[in-house]
Amino acid sequence: MSAAPIAARPSDLLFFERRSRQRFPLTLAVQYRTLGKAGRFGSGQTLNISSKGLLFELPEPQLLSGSIELLVSWPCLLDGFCALNLVVKGRIVRSEGVGIAIESRQHEFRTAGPVSRSSRTQAFKL
Repeated sequence: MSAAPIAARPSDLLFFERRSRQRFPLTLAVQYRTLGKAGRFGSGQTLNISSKGLLFELPEPQLLSGSIELLVSWPCLLDGFCALNLVVKGRIVRSEGVGIAIESRQHEFRTAGPVSRSSRTQAFKL
């Protein structure tokens, strides 16, 4: 009796994940600037975020490379009234069309000032 090779089922392949960190699907406004002599800047929106990186998209295709700094508008308020930005510094690991993948080397939250009363109801409290 010989053992037949076991074929992977398509449903098994759907759950294979190479990343070491879970990514969370968040669509948030982002501003970027590339670091170095030929500094470029612009804006877009995130597609997903993890503790080690993020993927964001631009309105039009761009070829970006090198080091980058991102300013992500965070959806939570500090103490119920102060807006937050997530600042991420890292390197671009992939730039394909409108999608840019970043490996995070440093990140921190910074306050972005008080938010008006009407805007508070649209943001989460931290």
